[in-house]
Amino acid sequence: MMFYLKLLAVTGICCFFTCEYLFAQSASVGEKSLIAPQAELKLIDDHFAFTEGPSVDKRGNVYFTDQPNNRIWKYDTYGKLSLFMDNAGRANGMFFDKKGQLIVCADEQNQLWRIKKDRSVDTLVLHYQDTLLNGPNDVWVSPRDFIYFTDPYYQRDYWTREQQNLLVRALYLYTPEGKVIRLDGDFKQPNGIIGSADGKLLYVADIGDNKTYRYSIQQDGSLTDKALFVNQGSDGMTIDEHGNVYLTGDGVTVYDRWGKKINHIPVPAKWTANVCFGGKKRDQLFITASESVYTLKMAVKGVQ
Repeated sequence: MMFYLKLLAVTGICCFFTCEYLFAQSASVGEKSLIAPQAELKLIDDHFAFTEGPSVDKRGNVYFTDQPNNRIWKYDTYGKLSLFMDNAGRANGMFFDKKGQLIVCADEQNQLWRIKKDRSVDTLVLHYQDTLLNGPNDVWVSPRDFIYFTDPYYQRDYWTREQQNLLVRALYLYTPEGKVIRLDGDFKQPNGIIGSADGKLLYVADIGDNKTYRYSIQQDGSLTDKALFVNQGSDGMTIDEHGNVYLTGDGVTVYDRWGKKINHIPVPAKWTANVCFGGKKRDQLFITASESVYTLKMAVKGVQ
């Protein structure tokens, strides 16, 4: 995800208030089929420093990070917000595997973590060929347990180093056997990543070059057929049941599976960092945007 903005952080437990921001936007192509009728963008809370990494579990609960405050929060299907983990490795992008374990880009020590259901932590990736990673940023887990993650470089104020360790800012694969494979190093600044529900397609944003690419995923987890999907980069990303891809940055922009822009969802924040589908029916679009988190009722459902 993109560098967090230096916003006023309010630590402590957040007030569980809800206010509504009227979703007032002239109708755009595809809006009626994507967003539920009369839907309003609902502010859940705005007392964070910088929110990121939303990921949904099997029950529809959404977990997200407040990276500057080094915490992972949980927003459950009943609308309750609670602290899931403190000292969370400066967690950034996250994604649940099929066992219900949370795979985390732990930016503090440039690692990839697996947080188990008992909240114990396994470190999956420490290095690439004995060299410290630049800073794992976003992650997606395929139905066959292949873990894909991006490794750009964003200088953090909590690091002692002042330059990247690996010259290449790349896309990596962590295999079920524990191998780390560099798949593609031809990026300026790789960032958001998401895959299709059937595990056949992978989308990766190069936010530094303002482009998003699509790959075909092979049986062994390798990638082929790299192609430009759209001329727009993205921070975090998600996908719905129809294969529409949701990109972030200036609000949320939606493209159909062929790369045609079909909607733009404005968000009243300086930066929209990430997005996923949550709720019991996976019909709530959960949006992390600077110091705030929002939901929006959708007419489509997520597949993650």
